[in-house]
Amino acid sequence: MQLSVSANSNQPWNSPLPTLHLLHRCKSQNHVNQIHARIITTGLISNTSLTTKIVLNFISSPHSSLVRFARYIFFSRHALQDRRDLEDPFLWNAVMKSYSHGSEPVEALTLFSEMVGNGVSVDRFSFSLVLKACSRLGLVREGLQIHGLLRKIELGSDLFLQNCLISWYLKCGCLELAHRVFTRMERLDSVSYNSMIDGYVKCGLIESAGLLFDSMPVEEKNLNSWNSMICGYAQSGDGLEVARKLFDEMPERDLVSWNSMIDGCVKCGKMEDARGLFDRMPKRDAVTWASMIYGYAKSGSMEIAEAMFEKMPYRDVITYNTMMTGYLQNGLFMEALTIFHYMKGECNLAPDDTTLLIVLSAIAQLGHLDEGVEIHDYIERNRIFLGGKVGVSLIDMYSKCGSVENAMFVFGNIKEKDVDHWNAMIVGLAVHGLGESALDLFMEMERICVEPDDITFIGVLSACAHAGLVKEGMMCFEIMRRVHKLEPKLQHYGCIVDILGRAGHVEGAWKFISEMPIEANDVIWRTLLSACNNHGKLNIGEHVARRLIDLDSSNSSSYVLLSNMYAGFEMWREVNMVRSMMKERKLKKVPGCSWIEVEGMVHEFFVQDKSHPQVAEICSLLDNLSTPNPEVTCCRN
Repeated sequence: MQLSVSANSNQPWNSPLPTLHLLHRCKSQNHVNQIHARIITTGLISNTSLTTKIVLNFISSPHSSLVRFARYIFFSRHALQDRRDLEDPFLWNAVMKSYSHGSEPVEALTLFSEMVGNGVSVDRFSFSLVLKACSRLGLVREGLQIHGLLRKIELGSDLFLQNCLISWYLKCGCLELAHRVFTRMERLDSVSYNSMIDGYVKCGLIESAGLLFDSMPVEEKNLNSWNSMICGYAQSGDGLEVARKLFDEMPERDLVSWNSMIDGCVKCGKMEDARGLFDRMPKRDAVTWASMIYGYAKSGSMEIAEAMFEKMPYRDVITYNTMMTGYLQNGLFMEALTIFHYMKGECNLAPDDTTLLIVLSAIAQLGHLDEGVEIHDYIERNRIFLGGKVGVSLIDMYSKCGSVENAMFVFGNIKEKDVDHWNAMIVGLAVHGLGESALDLFMEMERICVEPDDITFIGVLSACAHAGLVKEGMMCFEIMRRVHKLEPKLQHYGCIVDILGRAGHVEGAWKFISEMPIEANDVIWRTLLSACNNHGKLNIGEHVARRLIDLDSSNSSSYVLLSNMYAGFEMWREVNMVRSMMKERKLKKVPGCSWIEVEGMVHEFFVQDKSHPQVAEICSLLDNLSTPNPEVTCCRN
């Protein structure tokens, strides 16, 4: 759009008034260029009053091109050039705020440093803005320097700035230092109390928060004070009753109060109480509905969750994400995909990163590779950053859908990889039995100094187990302990048992379990029993089976493994004994299941299952395949 200037005949050609009238209409880089050209050609670039107004009009604009131009005008026409700007930091503060509240908070520190270094006056707002930047960046050392400077000047006892210091210390996780500032303050207000209460709550120190809340003067308690305490108690599990008592005592309530109580009830599984609060609420928002939907989905009441979702007056992306998460948690993966397509198509809502994580997980569970490729195309078209969780989920999806090549392609094209990306790729290779490739990837991590975590080693050890790499697996276990100083968890010990068991070192696995510093769980014992079954180690297998049955007598897999092992040695009396035990305890073997994807549709088959609509055609085809072809037989003869 062209900005038109109609100069009044009573005004000189270089009057600043027409330019001033245009400032509020500027929205784009093109408009900025027109304004810039006009003030240069008219000589108004030297008009300090006009350039000041340009800075103040543009510096807080939501349009980045206008903010950049305001900074350019400030640094080229005002900073360190106009004496008045050295004595009055108003314009400096306006520019500093654009940094501290914008996308480049670190520049606020640079600007503040220039102010102090060049003798520009700094006031309470200058300090509050630079502390805001330190809070956002989590800068402790720089913030301590600001605090030290404050103590040297008369502003050190300013209540507003002391509250800023408390907020900064808390954001940086320095609760004790925040408390020290709080206790030394000559005067306290509601902001001081509320900041400390919120800090205690976020650190899980509910008792300390409660003591401070109780000591607050009545006139200083406000909605924020009550809400912080209710939220703290509601989230603490055993504090829900205290939260309800405070909620009933509140002089007034807002949406945050109601939502905090509902969220607490939902997390404690008390859906009847949550529903009672929901029905009493004078006003609801998207957070309220999302909490209720999440609670019902978490408890397995998907029909109620769906009904609430349908009743919602307005649905946003967060609500759709909540519903999709509910489907995912309840194993309804196709339903999660259906609602995703509805959200994107019918509702024209743009998925956020959380949406993509959910849908990629659903696709991974279903093995729908074609849909996964479509999501990948969407991610590329919209230039979504893959350096975070979305990239990890994309690698995981391709691996679980059987396309390790695509997973490697995604992994290779991510420039900013963190340990989670490496873990996803190592686990993906392990699942496909590519143990040596997984080990090579781990060695590459070591070479370029990417620090592995416990999940990395679970992936590497699992890969070694599947590929039969015994020595390499034991070496990685020692690297984890000795080089990276990571304490092995139960999963790591389980991987070593699996490595030894798969390779036939059943006695070694048995000895390894007996020497473990932590007690083995049923998964580890079942892994050893499976190895005993595969390698015919009946003497050890019987001991392991008895221990497993003692640990978990309701799990049928232990009985089945023992029965199969007896059958392998043709010990039919013992086989019948195990089966009799299963009948007495009313245990049933979980039927085997296989599935195949044909033209985008997944077909699932259980043992002796006749429910598939084309079962007759499938059985007929299988019979034909198993019947010898006479012509082929003649040819062979």
